[in-house]
Amino acid sequence: MSLMQRLFNFRGGLHLDYRKDMSTRQPIRVAPVPPQLVLPLSQHAGAPAKPVVKVGERVLRGQTIAQPDGFVSVPIHASSSGTVVAIESRPIPHVSGLAAPCIVIDTDGRDESLPAPEWAPVEDFSALDAKTLRETVRRAGIAGLGGAGFPSFIKLSPGRSVETLIINGAECEPYISCDQQLMAERADEIVGGVQVILQAIGAPHCLIGVEDNKPDAIAALRAAAAQDERIQVRVVPTRYPQGGEKQLIQTLTGREVPSEGLPLDIGLVVHNPGTARAVYRAVRHAEPLTARIVTVTGGAVAQPQNFEARIGTPMQFLIEQAGGYVQPPGRLLMGGPMMGFALPSDALPVIKSTNCILAAAPGELRPDEAAMPCIRCGACQEACPVNLLPQQLYWHARGGEFDKTRALNLFDCIECGCCAQVCPSHIPLVQYYRHAKTEIWAEDREKRKADAARERHEARQARLEREEREKEEARARKKAQLAARKAAADSGEAPPAAGVTPADSTGDPVAAAIAAAKAKKAAAPTADGSAATDDPVARAIAAAKARKTASTDSSKAAPADDPVARAIAAAKAKKAAAEAGGPTGAPVVRPRKAPPSDDAVAAAIAAAQARKAAKAAGTEPADAPPADDPVARAIAAAKAKKAAAEQAQDAADPVAQVVAAAKAKKTAKEAATAPASDDPVAKAIAEAKAKKSAKEAAVSDNADDPVARAIAAAKARKAAKDASATPDDDDPVARAIAAAKAKKAAREAADKPDDAS
Repeated sequence: MSLMQRLFNFRGGLHLDYRKDMSTRQPIRVAPVPPQLVLPLSQHAGAPAKPVVKVGERVLRGQTIAQPDGFVSVPIHASSSGTVVAIESRPIPHVSGLAAPCIVIDTDGRDESLPAPEWAPVEDFSALDAKTLRETVRRAGIAGLGGAGFPSFIKLSPGRSVETLIINGAECEPYISCDQQLMAERADEIVGGVQVILQAIGAPHCLIGVEDNKPDAIAALRAAAAQDERIQVRVVPTRYPQGGEKQLIQTLTGREVPSEGLPLDIGLVVHNPGTARAVYRAVRHAEPLTARIVTVTGGAVAQPQNFEARIGTPMQFLIEQAGGYVQPPGRLLMGGPMMGFALPSDALPVIKSTNCILAAAPGELRPDEAAMPCIRCGACQEACPVNLLPQQLYWHARGGEFDKTRALNLFDCIECGCCAQVCPSHIPLVQYYRHAKTEIWAEDREKRKADAARERHEARQARLEREEREKEEARARKKAQLAARKAAADSGEAPPAAGVTPADSTGDPVAAAIAAAKAKKAAAPTADGSAATDDPVARAIAAAKARKTASTDSSKAAPADDPVARAIAAAKAKKAAAEAGGPTGAPVVRPRKAPPSDDAVAAAIAAAQARKAAKAAGTEPADAPPADDPVARAIAAAKAKKAAAEQAQDAADPVAQVVAAAKAKKTAKEAATAPASDDPVAKAIAEAKAKKSAKEAAVSDNADDPVARAIAAAKARKAAKDASATPDDDDPVARAIAAAKAKKAAREAADKPDDAS
């Protein structure tokens, strides 16, 4: 016998009363469509599907009504035509006994299918690549039909090389015969599915393991696989749990799957016969998974048999098709008596993982007796096919010491129930193990959440620290650049040219802007107009600054009541404008014309008196202006006017005003006869001042007040009389004043109205 023909053994296990012949006396019967279908969205391991239909919508057989939501998920299809009447939570067949979202369809009795399938059927699937095959299997919504309900397309995407495909046809659980009947009656479709799977995973050969108590199935499979040398049918001993995945692998290959590992870890992939047939129907006929073979059996059922039932069919409907109850069932289970779980009622729907509905008569199965204390007999350890320590696992699970149960390889337990079956104390050991697994899974979920939260917090802290560090580095870089520029400026080094980024500020836009601004400032002319004369831009800037200086000085530094300050400001503005614009051709700045003084006569008198005092003393003032400086002469004249104005400010005598006017005329005459200067600006200033003085004197002679004219005439006559009595013959100014006063007095007397005397 070759290595491929040799069989191996596993430890433990039990020989049970299988009672499969109760449901194999008749061939598989196609169950009619029920009046209502209830399709749970969670019929597989992984995330529930997501509805894509609405209440009131009519659907057809084979139509997708729920799409997969996540990778480990498959779609749900309508099992018959009808109308969606509800999408709500309803009880489903699950070990928890809880409700779950379901799509409820009221069938119309026509069982109308889609006009065309949602994907194209393929007759020669050998031309398809693995990816296309996997996608087709997923679109068909195929999940493992052996009871676990794991999405089948994932097993068709191993991601590594596969040495052998194993089809698990052992079906070791008592009462269940759906796979046995399927292998006996539809072996050709199973072999076709095996060929598709081999194509998808790239395995070189396949082993189909079948227990020796199924001779009809063995014969049919061997006949169907005779034309394909890659497929071998292997007969294995009948012993529970021979149908366990790990136990069958060990029997066929002699290999053991690693603790908490998968068959893929040793190069193997395991599928169920029903799954292989569903894969064939999906690829060859474009048929989604809408029906499966279900065993309806038990002592409480009138006619136990196997049905091809639509997914979503109420279990009660199938039991009625099997003749109904002959007596009320003592226990109602989904699955077999070893690994099945109790159902609260028979109104629950058939789902993809429903392989058997067991309605046992009272006393048919081992009664549920009250648990007694453990006597430490060790029978559970001898029966365990995984070589665990069930007794120790029980004590730790009962005490809540879940970490110790994990250390004892709790998750290697396949929950076959051998330990509970042989326990003389009737302790429900498997329930304790399931509870411990659930608690550990919950702890793991919480730990994963906490770890994820911690990682998010640490990542956020790291990001904030990195950003703060980058800001500090940027600030330090900027400080260093500014300090370097300041040091360069203090040492007299020329700043970088405008538009050129210094080496130490590469990539720093702030530093570049500072450098550009400094370069512009360095290129601009100085305040004294020392810009290069050959630069028109510099000349324009200098002229603008001169105009601004003239405007500022004339508007701020020269109040309206200060003629001296106005004259000085105007002279300075003219001089600055001449220096800035003369050599370069820039326009000369014209200072604003100062407003006329409110007391020009007094200013003229004061100026004449100042000159007379200087002449009488025989000395010139210390600040006498040089003859060749017209600006200085204008400043001196203005200062003299200001002094005269200050002296005559409190004088209320109109005679003094007349005298001041005469002196102003004399001053204007002297200014007009002064030697001509070479400076046209100074000449213009002198002429303007003379004209202004003459005009102001004339204005003062034409007073509009008749009372004032009368007083002035009287005072003039008195002054003339006094002057004729003691004239100062030596003073030509006095003589001129006296003569002027006499003439003015005579003229005013002649013009005086009669009522003014």
